[in-house]
Amino acid sequence: MSAPEESLDLARVAGQAAADKLADEVIGLDVSEQVVITDVFLVCSGDSERQVSAIVDGVEEALLRERRRKPLRREGQRDARWVLLDYGDIVVHVQHAEDRAYYALERLWRDAPVLDLQIADPAA
Repeated sequence: MSAPEESLDLARVAGQAAADKLADEVIGLDVSEQVVITDVFLVCSGDSERQVSAIVDGVEEALLRERRRKPLRREGQRDARWVLLDYGDIVVHVQHAEDRAYYALERLWRDAPVLDLQIADPAA
């Protein structure tokens, strides 16, 4: 069993919004087999606290505008080093590049399949 189409759709919208704000290494992990509380982890990073905040704002705006979804919970916004946006079906992790390298979520969840987010080049 893999993540439902609705969760994949939310992850693609969020991933594109992050890419549009020049997030680095935007990946989606299908954690539906490992975790019961969500289907997809979206992980991306920024080079500064300001960029992390911009990415978070872009994701929130896109999901509200395009899918009428607000996060159920938001954590880490004040420090803007690792911001977590919980949408229920997906959880978005926006990390500062240094924190991403240190915590290595991709390594922790290496058994989770990587999703094709179909992200278009923001420069196009």
